[in-house]
Amino acid sequence: MVLETPLFIPKLYCSVVGHNFKTEKKITQHIKEYRCTCCGKEVTNNAVGKLVVLTPELKYIHLGLQNVILKRRSKKLKIKKNKD
Repeated sequence: MVLETPLFIPKLYCSVVGHNFKTEKKITQHIKEYRCTCCGKEVTNNAVGKLVVLTPELKYIHLGLQNVILKRRSKKLKIKKNKD
């Protein structure tokens, strides 16, 4: 039967009840990536704070932003260690 395909039931559940998003990746304090535990749909926050579908372009932007933040943090730690 068509109704018994593995992806049909979770998508049907999410369309009726709604998605159950869990934080998958924290990019910054305000930008996070979420994934539905039931159907696997990936979303993220946009500039206004609403959830939008996570596209490959947004994933690439998040990766670059995360690299910039990590570099800043490592520089701050090195400066702090040098002062002590």
